[in-house]
Amino acid sequence: MDQQIVQLVSQQLPKLRHKQVSAALQLMDEGNTIPFIARYRKEMTGTLDEVQLQEIRDQYHHVASLRERQETVVNKIKEQGKLTPALEKQIRAATDLQTVEDLYLPYKQKRQTKAQKAKAAGLAPLANWLLTYPDGDLAAKAAEFVNADVESPEAALEGAHEILAEAISEMVTVRAWLRNFTNNHGQLVTSLKKGGEEKDELKTYKQYYDFASAVKGLNSYQVLAINRGEKEDVLSVKLAVDETAVLNYLKFRLLRTKKENQATTFIEEAAADAYKRFLGPAIERELRRQLTDAADQQAIKVFGENLYHLLMQAPIKGKVVLGFDPAYRTGCKLAVLDENGKFLTKAVIYPHKPAPEKQRAAAEGEFIELLEKYHVEMIAIGNGTASRESEQFVAAALKKIDRPVYYVIVNEAGASVYSASQEARDEFPDLHVEQRSAISIGRRLQDPLAELVKIDPQSIGVGQYQHDLPKKELSGELDAIVERAVNRVGVNLNTASYQLLSQISGLNKTIAKNIVKYRDDNGRYTNRQQLKDVPRLGPKAFQQSVGFLRIVNGENPLDNTDVHPESYPIAAAMMDKAGVAVADLGTPGATKRIRQLDPAEFTTAKAGEATVNDIMASLQKPGRDLRDSMPAPLLRHDVMTIEDLKPGMQLQGTVRNVVDFGAFVDIGVKHDGLVHISKMTKKFTRDPRSVVSVGDIVDVWIDSVDLKRQRIQLTMLNPATVNE
Repeated sequence: MDQQIVQLVSQQLPKLRHKQVSAALQLMDEGNTIPFIARYRKEMTGTLDEVQLQEIRDQYHHVASLRERQETVVNKIKEQGKLTPALEKQIRAATDLQTVEDLYLPYKQKRQTKAQKAKAAGLAPLANWLLTYPDGDLAAKAAEFVNADVESPEAALEGAHEILAEAISEMVTVRAWLRNFTNNHGQLVTSLKKGGEEKDELKTYKQYYDFASAVKGLNSYQVLAINRGEKEDVLSVKLAVDETAVLNYLKFRLLRTKKENQATTFIEEAAADAYKRFLGPAIERELRRQLTDAADQQAIKVFGENLYHLLMQAPIKGKVVLGFDPAYRTGCKLAVLDENGKFLTKAVIYPHKPAPEKQRAAAEGEFIELLEKYHVEMIAIGNGTASRESEQFVAAALKKIDRPVYYVIVNEAGASVYSASQEARDEFPDLHVEQRSAISIGRRLQDPLAELVKIDPQSIGVGQYQHDLPKKELSGELDAIVERAVNRVGVNLNTASYQLLSQISGLNKTIAKNIVKYRDDNGRYTNRQQLKDVPRLGPKAFQQSVGFLRIVNGENPLDNTDVHPESYPIAAAMMDKAGVAVADLGTPGATKRIRQLDPAEFTTAKAGEATVNDIMASLQKPGRDLRDSMPAPLLRHDVMTIEDLKPGMQLQGTVRNVVDFGAFVDIGVKHDGLVHISKMTKKFTRDPRSVVSVGDIVDVWIDSVDLKRQRIQLTMLNPATVNE
């Protein structure tokens, strides 16, 4: 590994020690995955977590790309015979790509410009002469440069003007100053484009019809909204800068004389033209791109955090669930799943118009009969088309049942995408797409993580402007989030789908399918060592994955913990010291005795205090599921409509999405309500995610209701105490 790159990465991450960065990169270079390093190599990295390790990896790729570009630029300038030691030193000392590109700009091969044509016509000496601020008539000197390609003194001066304007626009110091000045003092100004109002029928961009904001004061969601409005031909957008201040700087920067003559005026005019034609537009494009890149990164971060919390929602364990996929004309598809998510039966009912009255009348009886026959305890209703009408139907039917049965509104985003996929067809070849959707909706309630990993994360819909974001970067971040969630939770080796297994550290789709096939061919796994018999699962894959794979009720209770087999001897020593038999793990007595152990007695050169503490925690809670500490889904048995809502009314709701300006909360009516960031907490906050997360159950009060636009404004501040 290039130690110079390691050093540069370390310099870019000042909060981390060089030793940590170096160790992390060395482990990655050896083929270790981020989840494995974070969990099982804590001593080597100083207990870096997955987020920090991913930051190190991303920074390494960035620095490596910078070094590669520096090398390319140096070689290209060298090929032209124009590379000086000073220029090479500048290029290699640059810490960002923009500086490298600025230094390369004067040497970059371009389309034939007016300045290049003027140089080819022999006018460069005239431009250089003008930079000496000569006195006298410029036209007389220019007449000396008239030739076959230059027809007049005026044409010669025009060519010199082009040479000077291009040279000024390519000056590194000028571009750096203008970039900084525009970033600090520029304003982004938007207005309604002619004819744009007709295209913006829903007035989505109304707040940007006459809008101005300092560049450095823009929020990421504003940038993304403005970009989309511009793309949809609704908004006109420009970057406004104090042109007088810019021209004064150029005059001060370029004129090294106090003379006032034709030459100084000529150079001032060339500088002004350089700004208007080259510098201004180039810096505007550059800053707009930077604003977009920063907004994209923030939106990707928001999407990733929301996805993580969605995946980590508490599962509903040990319950028979009915998945309910609502629809109008084609009927509501139902699927009953047993406690483990196994599909039991399906049905279609027609409780809504335009179905015939006879079918609507029969729907309730058919629905109740299904609930009773299979002892359904929970109903998962998809939140798509006809969701609220279906919720009303379900709530009315449940009142006629003598035992407690609850329903939950489940976000069905992406369910139809998965249901139409080849994986879904392979699992349920005899079912229609809608029936597979009902199964997916039911399983999302039983185990959100296991079901959602089957779906492209971009289809889950818990972000902002996700369809406008760069696909590669978004996909990379979301894949990392899914990997992080799955490995933090771990998976049951005997029930996990190949989609879930393929997210485990060290595994891929092929190996995951082989694990499932081995299970199908040989029966359930009884110990982790059997993984070594799975085709294509070599020693490295075994090392990286085995700690995240659980075997419930296997031969060795340690296989149902996140203790890595390499640490089984330490675990055995702990149990021996505590007088605990492996079969007693998880009992109150065993847990108490293990908790009383001194970790220092078990630390070694390879297993330090952090690892020993992890082993002790695992022995106290074998089979633990991190998600059990997360908020449980909000159970309902009755329904409201938006017309029932009144300002000041207190309700409980589930956070469905968190964006930069607030959070959307499902309060049991057709449309989610918005809690604006200003209504989340009495203390000022810039980040809604510091207050709530997707899946949280929150108390809210109705702030206002717009029946015409079907919009609900909520507050998390109790109106009775908000002024205290």
